[in-house]
This record gives sequence, structure tokens and C-alpha cells, in this order.
Amino acid sequence: MKRLILTLLALPSLMATMAIAQEYVAIEMEIDVDKPAAEVWSKVGGYCDISEWLGLDCEITAGNGALGTVRSLLNGRILEILVAETELSYGYTQPAPEEGFYDHYHGFLEARPVNANSSKLLYTLMLDVSNLEDQAAKDADVARRRGMFEGALAAMKKMAEQ
Repeated sequence: MKRLILTLLALPSLMATMAIAQEYVAIEMEIDVDKPAAEVWSKVGGYCDISEWLGLDCEITAGNGALGTVRSLLNGRILEILVAETELSYGYTQPAPEEGFYDHYHGFLEARPVNANSSKLLYTLMLDVSNLEDQAAKDADVARRRGMFEGALAAMKKMAEQ
């Protein structure tokens, strides 16, 4: 009985430690585009247009393009679920794996009007990097992702301005 009481008393401390262990980072990126936002979105905003601007194989495996639609990238190695959308944006998440670390990965892409003739593309990633061994590894992971998606933004700008 004494062990049970001690375990129950330690439980809140253990839960607090687990909650503190998560370390979320937001990677915010943007690029100016010399075209109206609606025109930009029509060229780069399809849920599988990622195949054009990031060079990944993409297939819709569930849904019809509305909320809940699932896209499969790299022949099923990555699944992403559409969880938010507006006329000029969408957000997605990756489901928790059956085993291993879950980084709560989310992405959000938006074409935002600046004026009648120009816009900006904004891409935000959010994920938990607490599984990485030290700050250098976390910084390297963020830099790798930033580089990849800044390249995607540059490709989207080029596609939109053609």
C-alpha cells in the first residue's frame, strides 16, 4: 500500500517532466511574388502540387481534396492529412507512427495578397525536436528543413511568375 501511495505521489512530477520534454520549433519562411495571390494559388496551391515545387511523388490516397484528404509522398513513406484550408491556404499534419517518436509535424502554406498585383507565399512548419541529441543536432535539422522549403518557395515563385 505504501508503494502505491508513493507511486501516486510521484505521478504528477513524472507527468510534468514528460510535458516539459517536448520542444516545439516553428520554422517561418516567406517569399515575395510579383503576381496576385489568387493567380499564384491557382498555380501552386493544389494539394499534390508539392510534386512540382518540391520534386516529390504525390498521390491522393483518400478524400476528394477537402478536409481530411490524405496525400502520400515518396510512395507512401510520408502521409499528410489536410486539416485546414481557406481560399488561398491549406494546413496539414502527419499522423502519429505506430511505433517510435512522434514529432507532431504540421505544415501551413498560404498565398497572401500584398496589393492587387503582388503577394507573398508563406510556409510555416511546426514540429517537436526533443528527440534530437543536442542543440547542434536540433539546429542542423531546422537548417535542413528551412533550406529544403526555402528552395520550394523559390520554385513556387518561379512557377507563379511565368
